Amino acid sequence: MKIVLAYSGGLDTSVLVKWIKDRFNAEVITFAADVGQGEELSGLAEKAKATGASAHYTVDLKDEFVSDFIYPMIRANAIYEGQYFLGTSIARPLISKAHVEIARAENADAVAHGATGKGNDQCRFEIAYAALAPDLQIISPWRMDEFREAFPGRSEMIEYCRQHNINVQASASKPYSMDRNMLHISYEAGILEDPWFDPTVPENKDMFKTTVAPEDAPDKPTYIELDFEKGDCVAIDGKKMKPSDILVTLNKIGGENGIGRVDIVENRFVGMKSRGVYETPGGTILEFAHRNVETITMDREVMHLRDSLIPKYAELIYNGFWYAPEREALQALIDKSQECVTGTVRLKLYKGNVTCVGRKSPLSLYDENIASMEGVKSEYNQNDATGFIKLQALRLRQRARKQGVSDEIFATKTKLVRE
Repeated sequence: MKIVLAYSGGLDTSVLVKWIKDRFNAEVITFAADVGQGEELSGLAEKAKATGASAHYTVDLKDEFVSDFIYPMIRANAIYEGQYFLGTSIARPLISKAHVEIARAENADAVAHGATGKGNDQCRFEIAYAALAPDLQIISPWRMDEFREAFPGRSEMIEYCRQHNINVQASASKPYSMDRNMLHISYEAGILEDPWFDPTVPENKDMFKTTVAPEDAPDKPTYIELDFEKGDCVAIDGKKMKPSDILVTLNKIGGENGIGRVDIVENRFVGMKSRGVYETPGGTILEFAHRNVETITMDREVMHLRDSLIPKYAELIYNGFWYAPEREALQALIDKSQECVTGTVRLKLYKGNVTCVGRKSPLSLYDENIASMEGVKSEYNQNDATGFIKLQALRLRQRARKQGVSDEIFATKTKLVRE
């Protein structure tokens, strides 16, 4: 039996290489997706082979991650439950696709992952595997009784590594878990499981890796201009860049200005609530800028229709349905809505805040003459509003006449004083 294991080199997956190899009497090949973790990927091939893997793949997915996954999501302004920019969620379908490609290339029988049985990632990975390779067997050790009985905690894993000469840098006390990619860093579990715990106080704020605390950001604001074409950011301050370079640049600028920190309790797909702390500096800037280009280029009814679909679209990504037909159908509508979202936005970044201080577009629907309050002549005639308002109010007028007005409306505590 040949199994391809998603591998990070951390404690869990280091244990899994040996455990899966023995449990299934299998050849284990490890795979790591480079979606912007940086130094975390250093030395993985050597470590995996020393742990028992017959071969290792580290696949550079950074450009594809931004252009084919993050950018389509930004076009939708997708934010889960109004706050979470889906940084971990959007990486999983790409990682799953590469995992399946390696399994096919190696003629493997199964894919395996180290996602816990309580989280969202098990759903995201396995739903994607099912959509892309329904014939592959899926091995999820954390949902196997024998694995959990053998490793009820980190101390048992550390002891297992010691017994089998597996080199890991781990301690029994783990303050929190961290997941990093080009879009964000997430922090969960451990000390963060207490929703009252404050990671921003001086003694805790070293947890953050990519953003300074807003109060420590420069006292002088930073101004940047972003150019968009059909909903995608293509340039910063007039300099054209590929999508991945744009995100890297915005992460740096945003991080320096304390942009993109979120601390939320979210609803996991498996049913529980979970506290998460996130840093998304570049993504926060991108989404805000994109929305502001839309304000002058996007038809009102198209915008409102698209906006009504954002919660569903975000939920599909969060739950793991990137490769589902409903997400693909929504994406087609979203991409159609972006055909005229072309223009430039000027932003002011200051101590954790992003403010739009200018927007322009050759396709702008904003007409200064129509909007002006200075009596400028245009095709808008105020007199036309009389009939418009009267027709809009017709049903309410009839309701009041025929069915009356509720006494509760006027049953207020307002004191009317005649002077």
